[in-house]
Amino acid sequence: MTRKVTRGFKGAALRHVRENHPTLHHTGELARVAGVSKSAVEQWEREEKSPSVKLLWRVAQALGVPMDVLVPIPVTERYLGDWRVLRGMTQQELATAAGLSAPTVHRLELGQVALSRESATGLAEGLGLSVDEVRAAYERARQRPPGSPA
Repeated sequence: MTRKVTRGFKGAALRHVRENHPTLHHTGELARVAGVSKSAVEQWEREEKSPSVKLLWRVAQALGVPMDVLVPIPVTERYLGDWRVLRGMTQQELATAAGLSAPTVHRLELGQVALSRESATGLAEGLGLSVDEVRAAYERARQRPPGSPA
């Protein structure tokens, strides 16, 4: 169960927002305010490494931008895991909010188990989405091409 943001993260978007921020345009200053290392920010911007959900959330908060600026996945292409990342949640946090186990959330994000009505309702509440949006995101993950990330 990953805590890393991989699908859709754009280091160039992070760099653009940082460079255009009135006070956090220096990598070191952003790192200090967000509570992350300067080298981590630099590696993320070059896409040498992928940030964890929580660290990217802190950076987005420091920069005053929503997560979808840094992880720009169109609404019609989002999987369950994308919605979770955009909410700044780990799988465990979503599981707790949805009344599910973390392994169940993991398997649902991968489209490996059936999405029950109860699970869809819990996920919708946890993510702040409609049940229809949850079902659509689940189906996109389930129908993705073999070998592609979810």
